[in-house]
Amino acid sequence: PFEDKLPQILGLGLREFKAIAQEGFSGMAEVLEFLASLPNPEAIIALLPSKTLQAQLSMLLEKNRTGGLTPDEEKRWQHYQYLEHIVRMAKARAFLKLKDSQTP
Repeated sequence: PFEDKLPQILGLGLREFKAIAQEGFSGMAEVLEFLASLPNPEAIIALLPSKTLQAQLSMLLEKNRTGGLTPDEEKRWQHYQYLEHIVRMAKARAFLKLKDSQTP
C-alpha cells in the first residue's frame, strides 16, 4: 500500500537518520541513502553493513553481553534494530520482485 510513497518515506527517514548520524549513528545514513536511490533488486539483496557500521554493532553487542548498555547506547541499539527491519523488508520485496520477474 505504501509502494508509491517509498521514496518520500525513505527521504523523511533519511533526514531523521542524518540528524542522528551527527550524534554518533554513522552508517545508518549510508544505508538509507542507498535505499532511497531505488537500486535494483540484486543490489538490495547484496547489501551488507559497512565495516564502520558492523564495528559499531559488534561493539554494542559485546558491551551488552559484558556489562550492559547505557541509556544512549540502548537508544542507538534500538535505531539499529529499526534500520535492520527496514533492510529486511527491502530485501524481502527484492526477492519477490526477482521471483515474479522469473515467473512466465
